[in-house]
Amino acid sequence: MTAVTRWPLEDIWQAVVPLLPGFTLEVLPKLDSSNEELMRRLRAGRPEPALLVAEHQTAGRGRLGRPWHDSTSARGLGSLTFSLGLPLAPRDWSGLSLAVGLSVAASLHPDILLKWPNDLWWHDRKLAGILIETANWGNSQGNRYVVVGVGLNIHCPVATGLSTEPAGLEELMAGVDAGQALGRIALPLVQTLQTFEQRGFTYFQDAFNQRDALAHVPVTLSDGMHGVAQGVDGSGALRVQTAQGMQRVTSSEVSVRPARGPDYTRL
Repeated sequence: MTAVTRWPLEDIWQAVVPLLPGFTLEVLPKLDSSNEELMRRLRAGRPEPALLVAEHQTAGRGRLGRPWHDSTSARGLGSLTFSLGLPLAPRDWSGLSLAVGLSVAASLHPDILLKWPNDLWWHDRKLAGILIETANWGNSQGNRYVVVGVGLNIHCPVATGLSTEPAGLEELMAGVDAGQALGRIALPLVQTLQTFEQRGFTYFQDAFNQRDALAHVPVTLSDGMHGVAQGVDGSGALRVQTAQGMQRVTSSEVSVRPARGPDYTRL
């Protein structure tokens, strides 16, 4: 018999609604994608702040269009998948996914690290991923709606055909379930987004670098460049020391993995 997940919806709503008037919170048993559903609602003229949990996603997706898989066992939901949507108007959007990752990691456990640009890692294994999408709404180009999608492994999934071995939150927090994880994440995430809107990524830069899983690690970029990661700058760009000098990596099409080859640790 599968354990039933208890969602702390009333507690989350009461904590968040003073910060986001009109905030709604909903759990659906099955959905194609919580990000896509909030985007559909936006296109239908519903730009209100909302947090939407999908207990199961049939078309969940991550960065670069990669699929996100969820699972269920006798212990309950194998993952927590949710999206938070709200109007946001920062002066600079750079580094938003890094600030979100930092918020989620800090809400859960001090040993969780961050792999640029949008993954949470534990012991070199992927614990969670983040997908952020924005869209215009209303009649003004200045009105932007952001949807922050989070996929977090609660139980360690079966590693089949994955480029990075997965991890599960229960390995760090015995007995935790998806509802408890959401209860820890929701309010700090809203607070982080509002702080980002006012202060930008520079406010979070030092805290991110303290959790940086790639700090001083030899890396290979998807364009073939090799170097040593040196943390992120105030815009959230990854700094990589290469034979050609310090490079700033900002493209969303660039992936990073630990390098195998020349030793650049003394560059």
